[in-house]
Amino acid sequence: MDKWQHLFITGEYASPEKILSGLTLEQVTYVPSDMSHSIYEELWHLVAWQHIVVFRDESPYKVWEGGDLYPTQQATSEKDWHDLVDRFNGGLREVFVWTSSDENLNLEIDSGITMADELVSLAVHNAYHLGKIVAIRQLLGVWPSV
Repeated sequence: MDKWQHLFITGEYASPEKILSGLTLEQVTYVPSDMSHSIYEELWHLVAWQHIVVFRDESPYKVWEGGDLYPTQQATSEKDWHDLVDRFNGGLREVFVWTSSDENLNLEIDSGITMADELVSLAVHNAYHLGKIVAIRQLLGVWPSV
């Protein structure tokens, strides 16, 4: 088994596809409490960080420095939700472009930090937020997904 597929897709948890499937707009925009986020907000945050890492684009990071770690508004249509899921999947495809060669993985992106190191960190970050999405689904009574 490919270690990268294992870290991002088939690890010791439900697949991202299963976690993100079968949801309505009402479900993805539900905010369980003042101290939590909606499924949409969790995925938006995950996608933004994944984009920064795999596309090496720091412009979203500059927005985050201002404290905007989550979107300022919820999805307003099922299309918004599906577009976000598509962006997530596009980022995953880019992960596997990076993992396709040792040269890519060994690229030093910061002093002593390789792209492989960044991708392991990203896998942990993704798993954390996907786990939060599962918890919200459990709260809503829509887990496991069908």
